[in-house]
Amino acid sequence: MLTMEISEKLFGSIAIIAVVLVVLAIIVSCIKIVPQATAFVVERLGAYIGTWGVGLHFKLPFVDKVARRVSLKEQVIDFKPQPVITKDNVTMQIDTVVFFQITDPKLYAYGVVNPIMAIENLTATTLRNIIGELELDQTLTSREIINTKMRTQLDVATDPWGIKVNRVELKNIIPPREIQDSMEKQMKAERERREKILQAEGEKKSTILVAEGHKERAILDAQAEKEAAILRAEAKKEAMMREAEGQAAAILKVQQANAEGIRLIKEAGADQAVLQIKSLEAFAKAAEGQATKIIIPSEIQGLAGALTALKETVKD
Repeated sequence: MLTMEISEKLFGSIAIIAVVLVVLAIIVSCIKIVPQATAFVVERLGAYIGTWGVGLHFKLPFVDKVARRVSLKEQVIDFKPQPVITKDNVTMQIDTVVFFQITDPKLYAYGVVNPIMAIENLTATTLRNIIGELELDQTLTSREIINTKMRTQLDVATDPWGIKVNRVELKNIIPPREIQDSMEKQMKAERERREKILQAEGEKKSTILVAEGHKERAILDAQAEKEAAILRAEAKKEAMMREAEGQAAAILKVQQANAEGIRLIKEAGADQAVLQIKSLEAFAKAAEGQATKIIIPSEIQGLAGALTALKETVKD
């Protein structure tokens, strides 16, 4: 009897503990913490009742449920290459990269069944429409234009799904093999042409530099010759001036000596005959020069006659 009572009490305790644990588990399951850059779409009995943002939230047990966890971060999808046909009937493969972000979790959860697949199909369709209006050359050189058109059209089309397309990039444009070969040949020819242009420009610059060097050297030679001629002229001028100064100094000395001699003769009391004899000596020295004509003063002529007569008298 005692054993039965103990068993009943033990069973009752276990049952109470189990119930408490179940209640705690239910309470814990009703507590939800929404992390950063995430949103929870909540339903009550299958109907949408709201979107939970960042923070702590409580839901009713067995009634409410988190229907979808939505990331609000920017996402990137790399789609496989899609076959497209250009306006001039060239088939090529183009793969795209789409950058998008969910702006409305409710529309994202209920707007379309598979949003990623919907974006992929929409991207392929939009790309075919845009490329179909362009020729091959335009397609290869108008990536930015194509990217802008695709982003605009995709953003408008995905807006009812709560998705914003931020950017679209054409990752690779792969034309047919024969066109690739032609493009490679064209690029090679273009590289060779640029190389020849660069070589020609280099030779031209080299020729210009050589000509400028010759010109500069000729200018320097002319300037040096000019300076040398100026120096020679200045040296000659200096020499002539010094020679003239020497001759003037010599003449001055001679004149000073003559003046000194005359002064001494006057101081010695020389008579008119002595002065005439000195004049005759000076005339004799002048006659020894290179002059072809000599003008004899009348006084000297008379003196010469007197000397001749004196000489004849002494002989007699």
